[in-house]
Amino acid sequence: MVKSITKSGQEIHQCESCGFNYREKSLAQKCEKWCREHSSCSLEITKHAVA
Repeated sequence: MVKSITKSGQEIHQCESCGFNYREKSLAQKCEKWCREHSSCSLEITKHAVA
């Protein structure tokens, strides 16, 4: 399940599988689904990650 956190006044959504953060919840959900199904990260998804 995607975890939502507030960082620097912005809501950030975190993939609980790999820990990458995203501004959009849908990207975090896609990331988490990919991580669980493939036991890896997708470059197409993680290129949208934020620090």
